[in-house]
Amino acid sequence: MRKYENYALGNWVSGNGNETVLHNAITGAEIGIVSSGLDFSSMMEYARNVGGPALRKLTFQQRGLMLKQLALHLHSVKSKFYPVSYQTGATKIDSWIDIEGGIGNLFANASLRRQFPDQYFHVEGSAAPLSKNGTFIGHHILVPKQGVAIHINAFNFPVWGMLEKIAVNLMAGVPAIVKAATLTSFLTESMVREIIESDILPKGSLQLICGSARGILDHVDSEDVVTFTGSADTGKMLKSHQRLIEKAVPFNMEADSLNCSVLGEDAVPGTAEFDIFIKEVQKEMTVKAGQKCTAVRRVIVPEKLIEDVQIALGQRLSKTTIGDPSIEGVRMGSLAGKSQKKEVLENINKLANSQEIVFGSEESFEVVGASKEKGAFVSPFLFLNSYPFKNLDCHDIEVFGPVATIMPYKDVNEAIKLARLGKGSLVCSLVTNNMKLAEQFVLGASSMHGRILILNESCAKESTGHGSPMPLLTHGGPGRAGGGEEMGGIRGIKHYMQRTAIQGHPSTITAITKQYQIGAKQNIDGPHVFRKYFEEIQIGDTVITEKHLVTLDNIEEFAELSGDKFYAHMDENSLDGTIFTERVAHGYFIMSKAAGLFVDPPKGPVLLNYGIDECRFTKPVYPGMTIGVRFTAKEKITQEKKDENDIAKGIVKFLVDVYDDENDTVMLATILTMVKMKDQS
Repeated sequence: MRKYENYALGNWVSGNGNETVLHNAITGAEIGIVSSGLDFSSMMEYARNVGGPALRKLTFQQRGLMLKQLALHLHSVKSKFYPVSYQTGATKIDSWIDIEGGIGNLFANASLRRQFPDQYFHVEGSAAPLSKNGTFIGHHILVPKQGVAIHINAFNFPVWGMLEKIAVNLMAGVPAIVKAATLTSFLTESMVREIIESDILPKGSLQLICGSARGILDHVDSEDVVTFTGSADTGKMLKSHQRLIEKAVPFNMEADSLNCSVLGEDAVPGTAEFDIFIKEVQKEMTVKAGQKCTAVRRVIVPEKLIEDVQIALGQRLSKTTIGDPSIEGVRMGSLAGKSQKKEVLENINKLANSQEIVFGSEESFEVVGASKEKGAFVSPFLFLNSYPFKNLDCHDIEVFGPVATIMPYKDVNEAIKLARLGKGSLVCSLVTNNMKLAEQFVLGASSMHGRILILNESCAKESTGHGSPMPLLTHGGPGRAGGGEEMGGIRGIKHYMQRTAIQGHPSTITAITKQYQIGAKQNIDGPHVFRKYFEEIQIGDTVITEKHLVTLDNIEEFAELSGDKFYAHMDENSLDGTIFTERVAHGYFIMSKAAGLFVDPPKGPVLLNYGIDECRFTKPVYPGMTIGVRFTAKEKITQEKKDENDIAKGIVKFLVDVYDDENDTVMLATILTMVKMKDQS
């Protein structure tokens, strides 16, 4: 029998602890064994001392490109994971969500490199002025924690669960130890083998535990981060671990929750929204055989539409073909194992004590191409709870399978109360085309939900659906859902970094952050910055331009050219009650004239203007005033070459400080220029 291995200390090892037999969820056949018995303390030291330093040597741009390269590689070999995934009971669609959804997370996080500096750390927000004359300022930087991310994952998404978590810690510059759920660890192991063989990640960046990880939390320290996905009860037990409390270790919990889908009162039979609702609920009940932390468990419906929903949903569920995922036409596979089937049936029986089964049977359902007895198959179950404020089991007991409860509401306030009875959920969806209803519901229900999807005909074709967390949005929820956040774009990456406030003179803060701070020393010597290649430009390099006298003719000519004849520029008789004392120059004239002053026209290393950030007009400019520009290199970001024929280049952000006769700033902006590198290798 095959031995599935753990990856620890740079080697594949079988472990020497108690062995666990792994099974094919469809056939029940034994497919291998796994054990642990690993030295967790050594694994964590290896991650901290080998993986961490290697990752921290890379800039955000380099880490992002590393993730992109890994995503491209895994995408190129994705077909090899599908046959393994089928053994977990997953259909082709289920497997697509797990495998390609996970790889998609790598791509999404790789793209975030463009929102970070070309450094090993992140500079957050704007500087805080802390003194009258500007010689003392504060800023925030975020540096990678010098610890390890320990991910304790659930069994339902063996690939996605791992990749969505390691994508953010690797992007932050922190290594990971992944504890895969033993039940489906054989699929995680196959993915990690491919990752290790690709040799894309630095050594020590990733380790894998397939067997038991009991005792691993005894070795965590203050710079480590622990994440957990799974049941609320297990999560609460882990969260209270004494070592986590003593060392103040961050613990992010994403627990299974009693998510709901709400049908708006306007979405009556015959409307597109009613059909969308029925289809979405049926999909969320049956995808992954209901084994999703985001699956719909509570179906909240206007009381007048209860019978219509029950009939329509029952009809769709009756057409769901259950069986071997490898057979064409099968739409729902099995649960992940016999232990899961036992737990699901026990909880179905608990729910049946307080509400009525209107669809589903423990015995009377068909399975295509497999044995009900040998595989971990269950029928979808639909309950009706006519008194959801009285019979509360549906708000307390989660069945982690294809099970949901229909319940009525009288008005939108009741719908909100029922949604909140879940005591904290990862996701809620509302199907309506009534914008007022949507506003009232969202504002009333949001504090108890991590995500709310408002679904209607306008977005249904492109919607990713109720059950799909997105890499650039937070995934988590309050209360029962664990109170944590995963993914969320930059937010997720920051979970693995330490935010530190730094204070000092602008020149000092500039030297540390590698971003020019207003008031810092400027270098005005040497050639014009447009004569310099990317490598030659230094932060603080400054051009002090000639000055320009603003005239009334400038204002009128710009108005004619641009078509902007706003009264403040053109009619001195309309200025009563405004902040202006006379006709004022257009802000965009000031911006345009500034460009005319700071640009060095002949062809050189500067390729193009890439955009404008943070443009502010801070003081009116009237005819007769003169303006000049302090044009300063603010930040540099290397750009990767698209192909071997592409020009080697980078983005330079320049601070455009336009000032008047009194040396007061009248306009501040940041422009982005694309600058050629001298070294074209």
